[in-house]
Amino acid sequence: MSANIIEPLEKIAGEVLENLADVLVGKASTLRDGTEHAGVRLPRDLYAHHEAQTEWWYYTGHLQTASGRSFGFELVFFKRRTDLDRFGIVPLRLLANPLYLAHFAITDESRGHFRYEHRKSANNPFELPAGASESRFQLRLGNWTVREEQGRHLLRATLGQNLIFEAALSPVKPVVLNGHADAGVSFKDHGEASRYFSYTRMAAEGRITWHGETESFDGAAWMDREFGTWKTTDDQKGWDWFSVQLDHGAEVMVYHIRDQQDRPSDFSSGRYVDREGNSTHLAREDFRLEALGHWRSPHTGAKYPSGWRLQVPRVRLDVVVTPVLQDQELDTRGTTMIVYWEGACTVAGFHNDQPTIGRAYVELVGYDRSHEQPSITSFLFGRALDHRFGHSIFG
Repeated sequence: MSANIIEPLEKIAGEVLENLADVLVGKASTLRDGTEHAGVRLPRDLYAHHEAQTEWWYYTGHLQTASGRSFGFELVFFKRRTDLDRFGIVPLRLLANPLYLAHFAITDESRGHFRYEHRKSANNPFELPAGASESRFQLRLGNWTVREEQGRHLLRATLGQNLIFEAALSPVKPVVLNGHADAGVSFKDHGEASRYFSYTRMAAEGRITWHGETESFDGAAWMDREFGTWKTTDDQKGWDWFSVQLDHGAEVMVYHIRDQQDRPSDFSSGRYVDREGNSTHLAREDFRLEALGHWRSPHTGAKYPSGWRLQVPRVRLDVVVTPVLQDQELDTRGTTMIVYWEGACTVAGFHNDQPTIGRAYVELVGYDRSHEQPSITSFLFGRALDHRFGHSIFG
């Protein structure tokens, strides 16, 4: 069938589906309420926002059990309003609005294993119960939860039937408002911004159950909170994000937003926090990231940088960031529809002309391009797996 016939038919079908969505679930919101460039307000902005298109609560950390076993963790909850989203001609709000998603990963450094799971729910009767409160800090997707109690962030997640993770995280330093002007407004493009803040060092304690054996642990964690409604240009290809915790008490967060030629955009940014909690904004020209090697995923074929030199001359920092495992790739096409690399790393180098070591988490997005042709079948019917072991998390 020729294109001059198909295109009018697709337009008509799209209009029919849009009208159907208006009748069944209501008209699409613009998801903009005039506060897109307003500064962060706490504690309110820890809670979910009704009009934000995208928001996430992101935890990573480096922990050690009482027996000396080291591991890293990632736990992230997402909430997505789908008013503006489509699968081809199908308005996604016909299927889910809002959509709740979550990822959980464990990097077992001592044994060289990486495991993860990912989940989604529209909170209908046939899916895992999910929610994000707009009046208090409380998140849920099935038996994965985050809540705040007396200033502590309480986390719980599982992997399959044989791993239970429970942690209490207490901020050691004041919250850091990212972006320009110390207001928590982080620009991604011209006139387009999220609200973004971090707890760059949280004391962590808890317990983890491995195959029926429970151990206590302690360590340090990092929390990122970001929300808003923003658009980016087609030239933006992905990003490389780094959170570094140095053993002497300082932290650094930097990210490159990459264009189609893998060059960092002018909206790349960062933050330096000294040991007393004083923070300094880092513009793109204030830091340098150099990839020292590469790793190709045997699962997806994506080629990622692996190992980096990070330099921040204005705070006299020069360190090498090294993954503790090369394979820390997450294939979440059944939930957030992307493949990305997020992993625990070690840090070694110099700060203020003194030797320093530390830990980091690195996130690499956009090296796999399968999200450019998303599959509605995989999204709707794909099963979230206990990856690296092949067990369904749904029994």
